[in-house]
Amino acid sequence: MDVDPVQTVESLREEASATTQRHARLNAAVAISVAILATFMGICKVKDDNIVQAMQQAQADKLDHWSYYQARNVRQEVAEATLTQLRLARAGRSGAEAAAYDTEIARYAALAADQAKKKLEVKAQAEQDQKAYDALNFRDDQFDLSDALLAIAIALLAVTALTQLWWLYWLAWVPMGFGVLMGVAGLGGLGIHPDALVKLLS
Repeated sequence: MDVDPVQTVESLREEASATTQRHARLNAAVAISVAILATFMGICKVKDDNIVQAMQQAQADKLDHWSYYQARNVRQEVAEATLTQLRLARAGRSGAEAAAYDTEIARYAALAADQAKKKLEVKAQAEQDQKAYDALNFRDDQFDLSDALLAIAIALLAVTALTQLWWLYWLAWVPMGFGVLMGVAGLGGLGIHPDALVKLLS
């Protein structure tokens, strides 16, 4: 059987052309996927940075409110100690002298009650700040997971571009899908939060 060199060259050209087209399609799919993921990650990064700033503010507010709580607590204790001293000093007094003590006792009793009330208000604010921080941290965890998963997906896409393996491209869709899901959950304030994974990574 004679081999026709022209036909062999044409056959090789067709195979090479088909392989080049497959590689071009895969490279285009990888490039488009990476571009979309990078854009999505950029949007998530902006939102995540804003959430981190809000977390820092909530933490600062909480510390301020607990400081005010301690100050109110000290004021209350000083007023109550003074009140006790005045009550002891009043014992055995009579007339105008007793009336002067009664005036001061009433003033310090009102001061102690006022500080106790304000202390509870500040405590409630500090506890609310902690709740706000926890809610923001929940969303920050979502963005952190999204960022990690999308980074893994981009790494797999880079290897795909080098190896030209379609199955690796489809494998990259697993972390890509979960990463986009967590990013959308963070952007939309959805309650998706894999607690076990977050605890493992914390």
